[in-house]
Amino acid sequence: MTLLALLTGAAATEPENALSPGSQTVIVVVGAAGAPEYAPQFARWANLWKQACAKGDAEFIGIGLDPNGGTSDRARLQEILAKQPQQTAAPLWLVLIGHGTFDGQVARFNLRGPDVSANDLAEWLKPMDRPLAVINTASASGPFMKELSAPGRIVVTATKSGFEHNYARFGQYLAEAIAQPQADLDKDGQTSLLEAYLTASHAVAAFYTAAGRLATEHALLDDNSDALGTPADWFRGIRPVRKASDDASLDGYRAHQFHLVPSPTEAAMPPELRAKRDQLELQIIELRDARSQYSQADYFSKLEPLVREIAAIYEQVRPSGNR
Repeated sequence: MTLLALLTGAAATEPENALSPGSQTVIVVVGAAGAPEYAPQFARWANLWKQACAKGDAEFIGIGLDPNGGTSDRARLQEILAKQPQQTAAPLWLVLIGHGTFDGQVARFNLRGPDVSANDLAEWLKPMDRPLAVINTASASGPFMKELSAPGRIVVTATKSGFEHNYARFGQYLAEAIAQPQADLDKDGQTSLLEAYLTASHAVAAFYTAAGRLATEHALLDDNSDALGTPADWFRGIRPVRKASDDASLDGYRAHQFHLVPSPTEAAMPPELRAKRDQLELQIIELRDARSQYSQADYFSKLEPLVREIAAIYEQVRPSGNR
């Protein structure tokens, strides 16, 4: 259900002939296997992302899946990122699958050939002024959050620190959940990055519990640019229900606006219009979170124009026969 439907109680109407967004790009980087048993696992996870891209009509770019030629995977990643449009409303996803290392100062993602550090990625992504999700599913990935966190950006790491260096299973469960209808927690016909993150995190916890083992990975999600990250157990459903001790703002709202396989209504919305809708939704969320500061009359006087603007956006993409 869309935020507008949640606020108004109205059911969303799905367009009969949804337009394909065809605008999202997903770059999946498969790192060095390290041991033979990991290579087929990482390839399978990458293939799940590829299948999800096909379902969502998104461009899939794979690195590390083909025979290693003359150009290193690090150089190829840098080149591909440099060629991506920097200013657009179309989302870009960067997914890292493999192993990572941390020497106490610098975190790296292990590639065939030279590795890529969190600092490297931060520099390469600095020009990007577009919706961006960076998902590092490797071990020792926690420090990437501090380096990559930025306004308008979503960062997901499989671990909470660089010292969680054991093989991470989070990447498997996230790849399985990203296009899985069962991971659609709010039942709006699409699985958001937030929902996939929560589903994968709970699956990781269940694995360690069933195996009677101490968990060696704790995923984090940051989308409010404070570089702190929020664990899955701070959410009830898709709503964050706990705050950090320093009263930092809440994560999760922006990640819930990222959908690799969109519903027909979402797919019918051009990227620029979707970006405007997303910004209005975030304003409504901020207003809702601060509701105690307003009288009832003030709250609804501020809420009504925002809801009307969102309704007007949906009117623009709704087929004339459904008006």
